[in-house]
Amino acid sequence: MSIHESGQMYLETIYILSQTKSYVRAIDVGEHLGYSKPSVSRAMSILKKNGYVLVDSDGAITLTESGMEIAQTMYTRHTVLSEMLIRLGVDEKTATEDACRIEHVISAASFSAIQQHVKQSLGKIDD
Repeated sequence: MSIHESGQMYLETIYILSQTKSYVRAIDVGEHLGYSKPSVSRAMSILKKNGYVLVDSDGAITLTESGMEIAQTMYTRHTVLSEMLIRLGVDEKTATEDACRIEHVISAASFSAIQQHVKQSLGKIDD
């Protein structure tokens, strides 16, 4: 992926918000991330220019195919890494914060190995 961490965060946030909202606007993204309007506006402009999002005349943001691919990858990494850390005994807040940092730097090979391990150990954590 040749997109910066901040871009990945924006795409993941748009994806998450789109799961519960009929449409996502820049203000929704800003509120979710705690970023200012100018920061979100600049990021949306860059993401749009690079073909990751589309913004309609009403301000509704949708992910393009490439934007969706990145967003889903980040979301999957986040959820799997959070689950793994929680299973290892890390409290949920710390686990999700750490997963958020790790998801952007972990290699595909390492993540794949972790994902396989978590799938194989599902239900066996309480033994």
